[in-house]
Amino acid sequence: MTIDIAVLPGDGIGVEVIAAAMKVLEHVARGGGHPIQATYADVGWAAIDKHGTALPAATRDVCRRSKAILFGAVGLPDRDKTLPQAQRPERVALLELRKGLFANLRHVVLPPGLAEHCPLKAHLIAAGIDIMIIRELTGGLYYGKPQGISGDAPNRAAVDTMAYSEKEIVRILKVGFETARKRRRRLTSVDKANILATSQLWRETATAMGADYPDVQLEHMYVDNASMQLLRRPTEFDVIVTENTFGDILSDEASMLCGSIGLVPSACLGDDPSVVPFYEPIHGSAPDIAGQNKANPIGAILTVAMMLRYTFGLNQEATAIEKGCSKVLNAAKVLTGDLGGKASCSDVTAAVIAAM
Repeated sequence: MTIDIAVLPGDGIGVEVIAAAMKVLEHVARGGGHPIQATYADVGWAAIDKHGTALPAATRDVCRRSKAILFGAVGLPDRDKTLPQAQRPERVALLELRKGLFANLRHVVLPPGLAEHCPLKAHLIAAGIDIMIIRELTGGLYYGKPQGISGDAPNRAAVDTMAYSEKEIVRILKVGFETARKRRRRLTSVDKANILATSQLWRETATAMGADYPDVQLEHMYVDNASMQLLRRPTEFDVIVTENTFGDILSDEASMLCGSIGLVPSACLGDDPSVVPFYEPIHGSAPDIAGQNKANPIGAILTVAMMLRYTFGLNQEATAIEKGCSKVLNAAKVLTGDLGGKASCSDVTAAVIAAM
């Protein structure tokens, strides 16, 4: 099988972690006899500086022709603020490339060897942490209309509309139930049904769908309580499914359970075959350490594993990468600075390849 991908390193540490992830991909693909067709393209400020826009037409074309998009990071805070919000790389490139992909899967795992880097007390994490967070990606406050700022100071007004259709809710809940069925068969549906109409529809829909999945234990939880329970009893969560904004916040909170946001991969998936799946580590561009070989590449490397599993069906290769990362993290000898170590991005990449 040819692994046909668009590679968009982007800004900041995106360049370094994607280079690391590609080395691991090349290693595992060579071992499995799978040729790689990787087409690199500019995105973010790297594209603005060359082409005047964060998402050039040439990059769009490369993405459309590929089977998957491997993405680093976009945005440089000091430069972003020089542009109107509508022209900033995250809005122009990131949201555009993910349009039509409604399910964002973020996998949070605490390797036993990194237990001391988890901010929680030992007895709270003794049973281990392995949580799949599924975030709805096309609705809610991010895309609801009306939206914007109107009027003149000091009486300006701003509005963001949270909107969901039953169809949107059903399709993301289906991903949640099906994912839970393949894991530990426990699904936590997170909402704010005591306040929000969208959440009331969400909870009613989840309850009705639960009857079709009698083998999955369904739990409803308000988002404020969920944020607390992630710190109080994280080992009891299996799969969490929630709407766009809640998922964005909760997944970043959960990322710290494993010690660093640099360890968490993600996949953006949909059901329209014409929309290309999008894969990225959840960390940002981290310009303060960019170009210094200090970035943690594990999130990007595990993102490649998700890409191999969900888009190319190469489960054996994906598992090999995951096991390689686990060995390195559990040994806790080759760690980057975010985990208290002194290893470089290159050191960690080499260690993962050796462990595989």
